[in-house]
Amino acid sequence: MAFKIKRQGTDDADIDVTSFMNLMIVLVPVLLMSMTFTKVTVMEINLPELSGGSSSPSLSQSQLEIVLRNDGFEVYFPSGTLVKRIPQIDSETGKTLDFNTLSLVLREVKKRVSDKKDVVIMSAGSVEYQTLISTMDTAKSYQTVVAANLVEVELFPQISLGDAQSLGKAQTANGSTNGSSKG
Repeated sequence: MAFKIKRQGTDDADIDVTSFMNLMIVLVPVLLMSMTFTKVTVMEINLPELSGGSSSPSLSQSQLEIVLRNDGFEVYFPSGTLVKRIPQIDSETGKTLDFNTLSLVLREVKKRVSDKKDVVIMSAGSVEYQTLISTMDTAKSYQTVVAANLVEVELFPQISLGDAQSLGKAQTANGSTNGSSKG
């Protein structure tokens, strides 16, 4: 006797994906809205070299320094020679740094040495990051109108950073040595 196994008719089971699709419909917009979109910009910065302090006689090789503190700017060119001290100005929001005057002073220095492209920004430790970036942008270029078009004119695009506290201590030490040798 041969037994014959009969299969009962089975229907293919469908997978119910509606609940999964509902989850995706809600989850995708929530994840997209929670993403933060950032614009990353890269600014090339050259750190100053550790040199033995030899001075070069030409102005184009001299160092342009901007000392950035919370109470204002000091522009030195050649290194150690104060060009201008730019104090804070009063504005509607209180006292702010005068970036317009800084730009004008840097334009005058650029007129004296048009082939110079580097600047050292010496910043105090208490200066805010945005203030440092605004100073770098001011030193890098300025905008002007030429033939009814707004153009960006290059000032000093090669920016190096330094510490203003070490500069202040060095100038104080030099001042005391110079004062004692004269007296």
